[in-house]
Order: sequence, then C-alpha cells, then structure tokens
Amino acid sequence: MRVLLVSEGKHERSGALEALVRRMNGTFAEVHQDRLANGDIHVIHGKGRGYFKKALRWIGEARKRGYHALVLVVDEDGNPDRVGEIDEAQDNTLFPLPRALGVAVRMFDAWILADERALTDVLGYTVGRQKNPETIADPKAECANLLSRTKINITQAQMYAAVAEKANPDVVSNRCPKGFAPFAGRVRRLSDTA
Repeated sequence: MRVLLVSEGKHERSGALEALVRRMNGTFAEVHQDRLANGDIHVIHGKGRGYFKKALRWIGEARKRGYHALVLVVDEDGNPDRVGEIDEAQDNTLFPLPRALGVAVRMFDAWILADERALTDVLGYTVGRQKNPETIADPKAECANLLSRTKINITQAQMYAAVAEKANPDVVSNRCPKGFAPFAGRVRRLSDTA
C-alpha cells in the first residue's frame, strides 16, 4: 500500500509520525511525506472551515498522486474546533480514498511524552510517568526539558523518531484518549479499506 503522510511540523516529518503509523499498521509498503502547508496544493473552495478544507484538499491531492491512502495529522493547539473539522473530513465522501485523519491534543509532542518506558530507553536515564500528556500546556518544551537531561547527543527531532520507534501504541492510546486513540483506530483500519 502506497501512503501519503501529511503533517504540520518538522518533528513529525523527522520520522516520528511514520514510525508510529508503521507500528500500528504494517501494510504500508511505501510512505511518502509532505507538509500540510505545501503552497502547491490548490485550495478547495466552498462550505467548510479551514482545517476541513485543508484535509479535503489533501485527500484529493493524495488521490491525484496515485496513493492508496492518506494519513494526516494536525495539532489541536488549544482550538477544539479542529477536532470536529477533521472528523467531518474523515467522514466526507467527496473523494473516495481511504484515510486516517487525526488531531493531536494539544500537539504531536504530547504523544512523545505518553510512554515513559520508550523515553527511558531513548534518553538513557529513568524518566518518570508524565502527567496526562494531553493537558500539558507546552509538551514541546517538556520534551526539550527531558532531552536536556540526557548525556546522549541527539536533536529533539531525533529523540522523537527514536521514541516513536519504541513507543507502545496501546500505551499512547490510553494516555492520549482524545487525540491519539481515535487516530490509531483509523490507522489500524486503513488496510481494511484499501
């Protein structure tokens, strides 16, 4: 299955999101990535709010490029309306293409904080269980704080990719029930719809 993976930030595109997705669905033979804000993608006009339109635009683009499925993740960034917009795009039938659309609450970085065992393995010191990742005001800063304590010389993007390679998707789903859990279910079902 050829899958287009679309996300907002560089940390997601560093390999972290792809690693998480592959751990949840091993049927993806090819995964290509793109930025949500790619200016070459034409806007869909008409009804719908901003993130709904962006998601529809990417569903159409993935279909045009010949992909079998689209995986798209955006950050909630404190705007709960994004969840409804992305859910609406997930259920929209304008473009017949399997998709797994998700909203990371508050942001993708919270998913990296969810599995303390994976964090411990990657950072080389015992990382305690973080408070509810979806309620942390600035999970990116918390990840940077954890990284600053390690003796291992890696960037934050490399840390994210390494944690995602080791993270247990069921643990992340339990710790991030608003954002990751629905997204994980959609990713797991992709092979049934393609």
